[in-house]
Amino acid sequence: MPLSSALMPDLHTTALARLRADGQRYTTNRRSVVEELERSDRPLSIPELLVALKDLAQSSAYRTLSVLEHAGVVRRLVTHDEFARYELAEDLTEHHHHLICSRCGMIEDFTVPDSLETELDRCLRRVASRTGFAGASHRLDLVGTCARCHR
Repeated sequence: MPLSSALMPDLHTTALARLRADGQRYTTNRRSVVEELERSDRPLSIPELLVALKDLAQSSAYRTLSVLEHAGVVRRLVTHDEFARYELAEDLTEHHHHLICSRCGMIEDFTVPDSLETELDRCLRRVASRTGFAGASHRLDLVGTCARCHR
């Protein structure tokens, strides 16, 4: 989910700190990828990033995303198709869930009302308690067929 531009400096400060803690630098390519993911309203594949960031070589895109993922700046989402999608780590944006098309691999973000989110948390805490699982957070992926593929 895109951040407001007012939060942009905090995003870069956090990305810089996480990369430094991982022994990495916040290079121009890494900053460009972070900015493109921040602008997007959905997770992006590497081909989509390459279209948007014309100066970024494909090999650099793979390396950049790997470093950003390892540092906890981005999260990789895998579907059934050949391309993973990437988004900013959830703690850098807002809590959200995903619609995933099982045909084309498209992923869209969605949020639910706070009341439903509270109920989900309550139910999942009960499941964790009954099973002895120490749950810290949850992700909800709704897998199905997008409108384009459904037609």
